[in-house]
Formats: sequence, structure tokens, C-alpha cells
Amino acid sequence: MGIARLDPELTCEITLENLFERREGQRVLTCLQCGTCAATCPYGEQMDYPARRIISMMRAGLLDEVYASDSLLACVACYACKAKCPRKIDLTGVLLPLIKEQVLLRRRDLPAELQKALETTLRYGNPMGETSRKREAWIKDAGVPVRTFHSDPRPADVLWFVECYDSYYPRGQKIAQATARVFHALGIDFAILGNEEKCAGECGRLSWETGLSNTLMEYNMAILGKYQFNRIVTSGPHAYDAFKYRYPVIGFRYPLEHTLTLLAQHLDRLKPLLIKKLDYTVTYHDSCCLSRHNSFYEEPRALLNAIPGVRLVEMTHNRINTLCCGGGGGGMWLDTYYKAKGYERLSERRIKEALATGANVLAIACDYEFSRFEDALKVVGGDKQMVVRDITELLDESMER
Repeated sequence: MGIARLDPELTCEITLENLFERREGQRVLTCLQCGTCAATCPYGEQMDYPARRIISMMRAGLLDEVYASDSLLACVACYACKAKCPRKIDLTGVLLPLIKEQVLLRRRDLPAELQKALETTLRYGNPMGETSRKREAWIKDAGVPVRTFHSDPRPADVLWFVECYDSYYPRGQKIAQATARVFHALGIDFAILGNEEKCAGECGRLSWETGLSNTLMEYNMAILGKYQFNRIVTSGPHAYDAFKYRYPVIGFRYPLEHTLTLLAQHLDRLKPLLIKKLDYTVTYHDSCCLSRHNSFYEEPRALLNAIPGVRLVEMTHNRINTLCCGGGGGGMWLDTYYKAKGYERLSERRIKEALATGANVLAIACDYEFSRFEDALKVVGGDKQMVVRDITELLDESMER
């Protein structure tokens, strides 16, 4: 098993010390100082040190001033700056995490909510602080068989990496159950790690704590090595990013899919199963990781358009221009901090745009988004007009059994 055309830089750790020995580090030096990164950043106006200025401070040997600022707490790792950079500098994936790590090494006053999430993820393998014994509890109400490798270690075609929010949150569990039913209807041979699974660790890296990310990666790689499977499928875009861009550093070579890209590959088989008409006007929120970072723009829309009765309408900002929900880069655990600073919650900004379309369903494809958008709907008073549904939930609903 292997990933075609693996980038050689993915097989070695990039640090500030060796940054300029790497291709991405050399590209940093080509920065035009045009300011596009700051202009496209959702919190650019609040940041003392957006990416452009960090690079100028680096050139001037003044990074200690950057490290002393809490400016980068406003970075939600949305990949907007990377996507719009005319020099194609990997600001979100390379430069900003390295600077954030140095900030953490010098500061011990991270917001309490973020600090707690990082600590509980290290201790329990999930940011909620839940015991691993509950990680597969959602299976009993799935309505279809869900095999766990630890109870039945036979080889499987697909190892489904469910991730934390779909495993523990009641709302996320409903998404996991719907996904299992869709997989079962398609005859996909899958198994999960269940209680052996821990967070993939992507936000550990992008939210300041590289050590946490490395600990989780090493643990998960050891568990993956226990079982035989042909490919990994994950429901979490952030987990997808971790496996694709970080895990190769420690030997990850498994073929990888997101749930929606896998389902899109089976669209011809899926369409005959979608027999119930859903009278919904749907607008789709492009996940930053799935869309901007990995260019999965059409697969989610193809699945939605395959559902009888669904009318798909677009928000003003879509595809590469999507607006971030605010959950990435540690933003999931910084809402209290942002409120204290007087920042507008990005999830509320996005919900207002979704409501303006006249849709009554906001379709999502990220395990961070259901809680963020459902809460934002309540705050802006739109919870009577619109509901938040994962695409797999809509597919499952249309498969009237």
C-alpha cells in the first residue's frame, strides 16, 4: 500500500531550525509583502502579526516581538492565506504552526478553555475528557452491524476512522450512525478501531501543541499496525489533513479517503438507493480543510444533487472563497476568549450568509461544524428557519427502508 507521488518533504520534520533548507522555507523568502494574507484572513484586522508581518519580522530578526504577542490566537487555520498567496507559500501548514509552537514555549497563559482541551486530549485521547470505553457506545443504536477490530480482527477493505466529535457528542453520534447505515447499504466492508481510537491530532499541531500531536500520531500508528485493511476512510476533514500531511513523517503510507469522496466514487450505485424525495432547499458550507486545502468542491455537491427533491442554492462565499466556521487551529476552544476580545464569532457570520439564501437546510461535511452552526443559529435567531444536517444524514434519510 502506498500514496502515489509522496512529497519527499512529508517524510521529514520541518522545524524553524531547518526551515530554510526545505522547499517551503525557501518559498517563504519569496514573500512579496503584498498583504493578501492579512486581507483574506477572517480575523486579519484583529491580528498585530498576520503572516505577511511575521515574515517581515523574521527577515529583520525580530521574532521575539512576535512570540510575545497573543496575536496568533486569532489564527483559525482556515487556509485562506495559503489559498490566496500569489507566491503559494504554505502559511497555514508550515510557517504559522512553527511560530505558534514558539509562542507556546514562551507563554504559560493560554486561554483556560484551550488549555483544558489540550490537556484532556493528551490524557484521554479526546478534547471532551471522556473515557475511551465510551468511544464506541454509539454503535448500539446504529441499526446495522458495526464491526470493531479489537473484537473481530479479520481483515477489512476499509478502516473507518470516526474521530472524537462523531464518537462522543450525541449530535455527532447521529451522524456516525447515519454514515454506518449508508456504508452498510452500499455493501462496504468496513471496521472501526472503537475504544482503541484516539484523536488524530491535527489541531494539536495547528493549535500550538506539536508535542501533543506527535504523541497522538505515534499511538494511532501503532494501533493501525495491528490490523489488516486496504484503505483508511475518515469522517473528519481535520483527521484527513493529519493523515495526509503529517502522518507520512512517521511512516504513514495507507490509501486515504474522506467519507464523502468515498461515497462520491459509488454515486452510480448510490443513486438507485435514494428513493425518498426530500423537499429541502439546501445550501452547502464548504469546509476549509475539504475545500480550500484539498479541493474537494464538487463531490459534496454531486451527492446533494443526487438526492431526489433537494434544491441546492449557493451562498455568496463558496468553494475557495468559503467563510470559515471558526473551529480550526484551536478555535473550537477559543469562543470565550474571542467574545472577551469583542471579535465576531465566525460561525455566526457564516450562518447569517446561509440564512440569506432562503435555504431551510445547511448541509455540512465536517465534524466540527454541527455544534458550531447549531449554536450560531440559536444565537442569531434562525433556528426556526434552518436546520444543520450532515450530508450523510441526508443520504440516509433518502434511503427509505
